Amino acid sequence: MSIDRVEEITGDSEGEPTATATAATAATVTAAVRYYPVAPGVRLNVRSGPSTSYSIVRVLSEGAKVPIFCQTPGQTISGPYGTTNIWDNIGDGDYISDAYVYTGADGYVAGRCG
Repeated sequence: MSIDRVEEITGDSEGEPTATATAATAATVTAAVRYYPVAPGVRLNVRSGPSTSYSIVRVLSEGAKVPIFCQTPGQTISGPYGTTNIWDNIGDGDYISDAYVYTGADGYVAGRCG
């Protein structure tokens, strides 16, 4: 991602960011999130934590693409893209094993959770 211009973020008289500053910050954060494809032909369980011992909160359909907000170590899983203990946080309390997500890397592609 490149930055074409830098914009100063100002606050109101009480030090709080203005609505324009908040919107600019939100747009910057949104632009930084990438979406990655889940392995072809896989319906993937989304869990409430980084292990198969956590409950299933939903199931991703075949062909899904997911954002990775952060990653954390957890249970080691083998899948189409290797064996790993990395789990991807794809939403508030939603985790999937990185072994089922094509990130193009053998390691972390996002910051650590927590």
